[in-house]
Amino acid sequence: MPPLFPRLALLVAIATAIALPAAAQTFDVWPSTPPASEHATQVEVVSPFPGGRFDVVRNITRPTLEVFRPAPGTATGAAVVIAPGGGFRYLTIQAEGRDVAQALAARGVTAFVLKYRTLETPSDDRAHWRDFFLFMAQASRSNGAFNLDEASALGVADGLQALKIVRERAADWDLNPAQVGMIGFSAGARVTAGALLDPDSAARPAFAGLIYGASFNDAPLPANLPPVFLAVAGDDKLAAPTVLSFYQAAVRNGASPELHIYASGGHGFGMNRQGKSSDFWINDLLNWLDVQKLAKP
Repeated sequence: MPPLFPRLALLVAIATAIALPAAAQTFDVWPSTPPASEHATQVEVVSPFPGGRFDVVRNITRPTLEVFRPAPGTATGAAVVIAPGGGFRYLTIQAEGRDVAQALAARGVTAFVLKYRTLETPSDDRAHWRDFFLFMAQASRSNGAFNLDEASALGVADGLQALKIVRERAADWDLNPAQVGMIGFSAGARVTAGALLDPDSAARPAFAGLIYGASFNDAPLPANLPPVFLAVAGDDKLAAPTVLSFYQAAVRNGASPELHIYASGGHGFGMNRQGKSSDFWINDLLNWLDVQKLAKP
């Protein structure tokens, strides 16, 4: 056989390995049954969002982290735990999780998609979505002034545990444990804010991104707040008031958060393309991380 063919086979194998990213590693956040979930009976399910545009995960009782690593030789040593949103009823795991993780990994940041615990919802999809949209209508009428502290408690606990695990195992992924941050979307931003405001300063993320969501109430912000990136659409009545309130409180507290308000985009734009300036929020985040010397330019 001419030597061309083995060389061609080798080139095909190399090209295939480059084109197909390595399978993401997934592991449990808690070593055993998570606290406060010992008697949970709901069964995790994947449900299509109405209209079939994407799937969501709900009735989560077993939190996990899915790891997305940069290409060899490109890692900065920084890491981000990503908390998707979904009103604590489900998680938009793709557009607010895996797609974000891939964008971060492409810039040298190791990303961990957190599948945190959610409230129990009806097993029937139609009943679940009926209840969810009723909840969203009530939340929208409140103009962002509604309290989800109780609903978020399990998610915040999972977020803090995720940060702890990533720091403890930093050597496994060639990470700097002092550069482990967190980014959250909507309800996930509330989870992130809960971790950011934890009384134990050592447990907090080293930096944070709050995307169309922020803290729950007017509790005083801690001194020496770490770097914070905020993004929201101006026409988002659900989240814009709380994001602006957080920004103003942080400035009054002597911090210098970065705030991006896009003219339109609504709530939950994530990595979806809508032909609006909010489509490019991820570029603003990556540029901010670059300035913080956490991502590659």
